[in-house]
Amino acid sequence: MDKPIWDADYKQWFLEIKQKVQQAQLRTAVNSNIILIELYWDLGKEIVARQTEFKWGENFLQQLSTDLKGSFPRINGFSRRNLYTIRQWYLFFSDKFEFVPHPVAQLPWSYQTLLITKVKDIEILMQYAIAAHKNNWSRDTLEAKIKGGFHLRVGKADHNFELTLPKPQSDLAIETIKDPYHFDFLGLQDDAQEREIEHALTQKITAFMLELGKGFSFVGRQYKLEISETDYFIDLLFYHLHLRCFVVIELKAGRFKPEYAGKLNFYLSAVDSQLKHPADNPSIGILLCRTKDKIEVEYALRDMNKPIGVSAFELLQVIPDELMMQLPTIEEVERSLT
Repeated sequence: MDKPIWDADYKQWFLEIKQKVQQAQLRTAVNSNIILIELYWDLGKEIVARQTEFKWGENFLQQLSTDLKGSFPRINGFSRRNLYTIRQWYLFFSDKFEFVPHPVAQLPWSYQTLLITKVKDIEILMQYAIAAHKNNWSRDTLEAKIKGGFHLRVGKADHNFELTLPKPQSDLAIETIKDPYHFDFLGLQDDAQEREIEHALTQKITAFMLELGKGFSFVGRQYKLEISETDYFIDLLFYHLHLRCFVVIELKAGRFKPEYAGKLNFYLSAVDSQLKHPADNPSIGILLCRTKDKIEVEYALRDMNKPIGVSAFELLQVIPDELMMQLPTIEEVERSLT
């Protein structure tokens, strides 16, 4: 008698087929994007060359748009606006590269246009391109990261990773931690207390983990450790899938104090003894404080034997003074509406 098609063997086989189809879809999408980028590069090169050689003005792009859309009515991307963007995109990269660099080329076109619009420094742009691909950011997330000055925060925390971790884990740990962290998505005021902030972070865990970065897996809040018949509670416990280790996060609503590092060092020893698997790497601690003094942190971490990073966090994102000077006043906004 034939076995029913819905048995376990069939379901497992179907999952394998489904995965193969999805992988094929992904390869098709990736290849299509590469082909599109190659086409846009050649098109941008031709537009710049013709405008330079024949002194064609901006009306040339409108004529080209009309002709291309007439010849290829089913293909999007030939509007005058997009042709102008292709030209600017080509000029941006062709000054230093023979072809758009790979970290950028592997991103969708809408991401690339956002990058050349919002980021003018090529090295900073490359940082965002690499991070967007590595962390699977959406376009909206990429834009938010640019606005939040992501490149100014990555790897900026005070830490002792080089002294307590072997390479390449120390390098990855440095890249993983930021300073400061932006928790403006919590909607809390600056006077919020530790438990209130901690509760809000776990209530909005998706946004919190997006700010932490790719690789963090949430284990628990107020995670209990029993040590010599005494209960201790870790504020936030994570496991990092790329670092292959537990990450202990302690949250302090006030200024950094050296004794905080000592307590975190104690927690890391306990986690390594009680939770760490033999195949795991040493656990890492992140101490989040409202403010810190760099020299105090350096002294506090200098002789610690556990890897610890200290970062500040902001509940209300502060607009830099130089940017504030560029923003219109309320009176100017009101005048523009009349």
